[in-house]
Amino acid sequence: MANLSIQSLSDLNKLRSAPKLTINQNKKLLSELQLVMAEAAWFTLGVMAPSSEQALSVLRKIEQNFAWTPMQLVDKPHSKGPVYLKANQNTGKIRIRVQQGLGQGVLISSHQSTPGGAVKTWGPLPLELFSS
Repeated sequence: MANLSIQSLSDLNKLRSAPKLTINQNKKLLSELQLVMAEAAWFTLGVMAPSSEQALSVLRKIEQNFAWTPMQLVDKPHSKGPVYLKANQNTGKIRIRVQQGLGQGVLISSHQSTPGGAVKTWGPLPLELFSS
């Protein structure tokens, strides 16, 4: 069942795991996200997912959605389990580690090219947000 109280990106800030949303909520959040992301120079992403494969698939969809140059996977766990994927657009590197006790979702942090620029983080966004 969808969490109808989610109407903007700021509604996600206090959540530990991404909520289930309606198609209209997803569209609204994605539209808002595209606007706020336009102000940043580059991004780091965190993907909390049940597996390395799903986390990497979500990241690839985000790269396609925003027409980013694909990043390079440099570290992936050999064991199965829930994972945290960290991707740094500035370095082009992706690292994945098994981590128990996480929720599920995507965290996107914006960065500026000048030192001391404000860092903003949005999420947790639903894993399926970038699939449509």
